[in-house]
Amino acid sequence: MIRSLHIQNYALIDELDITFESGFSVITGETGAGKSIMLGALALLLGQRADSKAIRQGATKCVIEAQFDISRMPLQMFFKQHEIDYDSDCILRREVYASGKSRAFINDTPVQLSLMKELGDRLIDIHSQHQNLMLDNEGFQLDVLDILSHHDNDLMQYKELFQKWTSAKKSLQQLIEDAERNKADEDYVRFQLNQLQEAHLQEDEQEALEQEAEMLSHAEDIKSALYQSSQMLDGDGQSLIQALKDCRSTLQGISKVYPAAAELAERLDSSYIELKDIADELATQEERVEFNPQRLDEVNDRLNTIYTLQKKHHVDTVPQLLEIQAGYAKRIENITSSDDQINEMRKQCDKLHGLVLELAGKLSKKRVEAAKQVERIMEQNLIPLGMPNVRFKVEVEHCQEPDKNGIDVVRFLFSANKNGVLQDIASVASGGEVSRVMLSIKKMLAGEARFPTIIFDEIDTGVSGEIAARMANMMQYMAVGGYDEDLLQGGRQVISITHLPQIAAKGQVHYKVYKKDNEHETVSHIRRLTPEERVEEIAHMLSGDVVTEAALQNAKELLKK
Repeated sequence: MIRSLHIQNYALIDELDITFESGFSVITGETGAGKSIMLGALALLLGQRADSKAIRQGATKCVIEAQFDISRMPLQMFFKQHEIDYDSDCILRREVYASGKSRAFINDTPVQLSLMKELGDRLIDIHSQHQNLMLDNEGFQLDVLDILSHHDNDLMQYKELFQKWTSAKKSLQQLIEDAERNKADEDYVRFQLNQLQEAHLQEDEQEALEQEAEMLSHAEDIKSALYQSSQMLDGDGQSLIQALKDCRSTLQGISKVYPAAAELAERLDSSYIELKDIADELATQEERVEFNPQRLDEVNDRLNTIYTLQKKHHVDTVPQLLEIQAGYAKRIENITSSDDQINEMRKQCDKLHGLVLELAGKLSKKRVEAAKQVERIMEQNLIPLGMPNVRFKVEVEHCQEPDKNGIDVVRFLFSANKNGVLQDIASVASGGEVSRVMLSIKKMLAGEARFPTIIFDEIDTGVSGEIAARMANMMQYMAVGGYDEDLLQGGRQVISITHLPQIAAKGQVHYKVYKKDNEHETVSHIRRLTPEERVEEIAHMLSGDVVTEAALQNAKELLKK
């Protein structure tokens, strides 16, 4: 439940601090005093999109902070999963800046706004007047049945299965489209593949061919250079090797009388061996090199084939051509096997569709049972609220194809008159009837939905007198009974923002919202009323601006009931 709320620099609120208690509390105040401003601030705290225009004029930012007692709620795993420190006193804080930026915190840990909303949706249910329009929303009506059907696990399993079936259908459609497109392009793809395959491309051949072409193009120059080098080293006449040989012999001739010459002769001998080997290699290479115009033509033809394919496919290397070839081969394989793939995927879709329908039927059966329960409980709740002849029917029909929620279309049908025709509730119910129906639904769901705090914003619209008192009794019941004992030990917190004295008098705690003017601006305030102040406030609600003695007496009587 919410223990305290702090609002700073929001709309007409300069700074506001208020504490709340469990049980049934009421908030009253004149129209425009700031009750809706408080709800707007609370909605910001629970993840609503921020608007910098809501910041009080002249301020750079607004801050909304609330403390919640979550000691009786199973939220430890939520905090652990999102790596937030757990404390039974949980603090949510929202900061909105004039620049348009905003920040969200859970227990002083910065979080994404979506995460704050996820937590807030578990803590508070705010019923504002616009929510009455939800009565005409099939999704809301279906949610009511799902809550009462107690099939959370089956519904979660169904949604997962439905997602798999949807994905399988998309895959099947993609396979069919690809197959049709590939078959239309089959001749083209086969031609391109055959052309690449007939080239018999080798991954490293281009570089080797280019080097060979370069050599063949300069064969005469290469052969001449090798021959000249060979002759200079070991040709006829006075060659370098012969001169080295003669020098070695000369040094060996004086080695006996000049020992140092022997070492020099040995060094020359090593050089002689190395140069002789080089000379032999030059001669061998010179013999191998030959001008071969035919081979040059073959190499150039092969390179032209490679270059033509590269230009055609807009690539620069043979490996890239081979990759394109593999792609064409894969497309041909897909074309060949597409019928088998489509048949296999169609079988998978049919199987998943069958499972979806089976589980949807299971959900539908439980919803039909819950619909009967809703009809019975709603009539029980509405008859004491001034509708003795009310008829409430829940119509559950099957749609042609399952959707993410199953195969059911739900409609709430309503008639306040004994012989009236049952019609969609939103189209035939008056404002006061809609308010009573929504309160009855909230009461019915109170024992099922795990909200420790419910806030009603003027749910009493269109009602008065004894009916208003009975609505107040219903909200009291929601606060002190009709809840999950294991979850909400000590009761639920119900807060009603009201204009009716009959409801205000039923609150265990009474708060008043009011405005005060200073020299520069108008500021909204809220405070808890004392017992004496409650009498005066309710009397004011009964009689208007002038509080009469009779109104005061009536107020006291209302508070005693």
